[in-house]
Amino acid sequence: MRTPILKRAAIFSLFFAVVLTACGSRYGNPERPAAQLAFGVDMARRGLWNEALFRFHQAETLDPKNPRVLNNLGVAYEATGDYDKALGYYKQALQVDPNNREVRANYGRFVEFYQSFKGKEGKNKGTGEGKPGAPASPGQAPPAPTAAPPPAPVEPEATPPPPAEATQAEETEVRPPV
Repeated sequence: MRTPILKRAAIFSLFFAVVLTACGSRYGNPERPAAQLAFGVDMARRGLWNEALFRFHQAETLDPKNPRVLNNLGVAYEATGDYDKALGYYKQALQVDPNNREVRANYGRFVEFYQSFKGKEGKNKGTGEGKPGAPASPGQAPPAPTAAPPPAPVEPEATPPPPAEATQAEETEVRPPV
């Protein structure tokens, strides 16, 4: 009679250990930049840009010269409306890897938007109109949003199989929509 209880306890313990291991390793080792990038991309897909920024900054601390980290920071700052910081991170990513297609595409798309944004901001500087959140003049509709939506995050690129101990792809990147 005692044996079935011990078997059930052993099976339950094994099942519980497997479930905990699977849940805990979703993003891999948090001390690896790839794990923080993956978590940040997941948060960005959910629209949780402040959490995405936090994760991308964690990845930046672990790997400050990673162009994908810098690019993702640019995307996240663009999504939160901090265009000056976005521009700075896009430029840093280009300095680190000037031949990276995704970084160049994001930077080019952003610069086009940013120039038109700065132009509108300069024209309306004295009136306060046209700025995000500025009240409309009496009898006028509120200004249309000036920001283009940021690039949508995508699945990580296919990479060669990782070493036996690694469970996450080495790098994840946020890319512009197709």
